[in-house]
Amino acid sequence: MKRAAGTNGRFGTARRCLPAQAGVTIMMVIAFMGIFLLIMGTVTSYAFQQAKYGRALYGREQAISVAEAGLEYYRWFLAHNPDNLTNGTGQPGPYTYTVNDPEGGVVGQAALTVAGNSACGVIQSIDITSRGTSDLNPGFPRTLAARYMRKSVAAYSYLLNSNVWAGSDRVITGPYFSNGGIRMDGSNNSDVLSPVSSWICTSSYNCVPTQNNAPGVVGSGSGSALWQWGANVSSVNFAGIGANLGNLKTSAQTAGGLYFAPASGAANQRGYHLIFNSDGTVTVRRVSATIGVPSYSSDTNDLSRSYGWTTREYSIIKTETLVGTYTVPSSCSLIFVEDRAWIEGVVKGKVTLVVATPLDGVAAVVPTSVYITNNITYASNDGTAGLTVIAEDSINISLLSPATMELHGIFVAQGGLYGRNLYTADHSICTNGLQYCVDSVSASYSPYTKRTLLTTEGTVVSKLRTGTSWNCSGTYCSGYQTRVDAYDQLQATNPPPFTPSASADYSFVLWREQ
Repeated sequence: MKRAAGTNGRFGTARRCLPAQAGVTIMMVIAFMGIFLLIMGTVTSYAFQQAKYGRALYGREQAISVAEAGLEYYRWFLAHNPDNLTNGTGQPGPYTYTVNDPEGGVVGQAALTVAGNSACGVIQSIDITSRGTSDLNPGFPRTLAARYMRKSVAAYSYLLNSNVWAGSDRVITGPYFSNGGIRMDGSNNSDVLSPVSSWICTSSYNCVPTQNNAPGVVGSGSGSALWQWGANVSSVNFAGIGANLGNLKTSAQTAGGLYFAPASGAANQRGYHLIFNSDGTVTVRRVSATIGVPSYSSDTNDLSRSYGWTTREYSIIKTETLVGTYTVPSSCSLIFVEDRAWIEGVVKGKVTLVVATPLDGVAAVVPTSVYITNNITYASNDGTAGLTVIAEDSINISLLSPATMELHGIFVAQGGLYGRNLYTADHSICTNGLQYCVDSVSASYSPYTKRTLLTTEGTVVSKLRTGTSWNCSGTYCSGYQTRVDAYDQLQATNPPPFTPSASADYSFVLWREQ
């Protein structure tokens, strides 16, 4: 019997074979399902990670808000408890402040660390560090640090109390403020501010003809876009700027500073010559005789001068003797001189020099001018060095100052002016129709009447009109022909001790995230 094709030798049991394409399809379906599941898993994981990242970001934002709330809380606390650095506990920190949401309960906690910066036992500023954590996500804390103090005069390049003219040779960096009118012919890269709406600008301020209703800030300067005047500018209380000289004298005498009593001799023949040294010391010499030179100054408070058509300024040291070389104490870096003073040198560390009026045993008062005789620089320019000079009357740059001069510091002429007087080699110079005339200096001093460049890095505070360059009938005739002024940003938030404040209000002058 023949076997039927397609059988295995048994009737009715034929083998059935699947096409090859069916196995390939199954494999592709399985592969695509795997890829799909992998993609879905990745997308799902990414979504979860993004949600987690979003919660972390939200927690971080809450944390910095909590840290800021901690700072604001302690500012409020200090407003009610000045100089209390222990949150009212009397114990060292950190101190915990809980931040609440009125609608959502507790948001987080701020851990506060508070430290005072003191000099001579007096707190100068307060540093507050606030570490905020969010209850939503405590794993992402953020920390803010702030300095709490009154705004220092060091935040300005110039802070003045009278009408003033900044000449075309001036280059000014930093805020320039005057309670009077401002004639600005120089260049400025920061605000120029005056609270007056109008003033009388005469030829003495380079207004020809006189402008009887000049705007608060007027002139040909290139930075006019930054000029502001009138009701939108607040005045500065110069009486409030004034340091309490009696308290500073007591601090220098009793808290470890340096104090120098009135020298002997006639008022215009005496004083102290201070030379700052780069090693943190100051060499002090007692002045016993001076040389008078003809000059003009608008400071009528300067009792070392004899007024009239010919005036004499007793600012050149003739004889002096060594008193000693002293280390300026770091815990009380305050020097109080109860007499006139001449200063120069290289300053290390933060130092404040106060020159004030003593009583001479009678009604006469010794003048309290400060004379800058040479360059004043810092041993380092990283903010660790600084100098503040507070004169009860004026701060004058000497006739014998160098042709190219560099001054670093905060110079406060509390009752007088900051400047360099008018000296001339020509007899009877009268300028600007104001009828001030000056005899010529001697031939040996005539080369010093005109100087080249004055660079000031720091701050000038002056009650009366400043002037370091003079025009005679519209032509430069005395002083520094070119002047460059820049405020020292590093001193603005960390000035030398007892540097006067420009505001009566305390605020955060430094705010940063650590």
